[in-house]
Amino acid sequence: MFVAGGSLALMALAQTPAPPKPKLSSGVFDWNQLVVKPTKVGARREVFDAPTATLGNLECHVTTVNPGEAPHTPHRHPDEELIFIKEGTLEVMVNGVTRQAGPGSMVFFAANDFHGLRNGGTTPATYYVLRIVPHDLPGTATQ
Repeated sequence: MFVAGGSLALMALAQTPAPPKPKLSSGVFDWNQLVVKPTKVGARREVFDAPTATLGNLECHVTTVNPGEAPHTPHRHPDEELIFIKEGTLEVMVNGVTRQAGPGSMVFFAANDFHGLRNGGTTPATYYVLRIVPHDLPGTATQ
């Protein structure tokens, strides 16, 4: 197969892995400084997304979901998540069982459990998501 010199250089760049992200440092993440990005169902605020000294990746974001909406379809993944509800009411489904959770409630999604969320209330629901990815966990991509 013939590949022109410029194309060969582009192919090499495409195959070069991205440099590793710097490790997350201790810090304060001020609510008022988080950038609000509108979504189809509400809004999202990125807090951090980086490896730590002991984890392959630790990601945190804040999701706001409008009444009757879901942030995404139910799914499963090999890493674990913690959800901290700031305001509103969520219908939380884990492996086919649904429970309600309100402000101050916490939800844990264990590895590979089928799970999903939906705002079952009449006001926007806002919650923090903390996604925990150990080093070398098969089936995960730490970006």
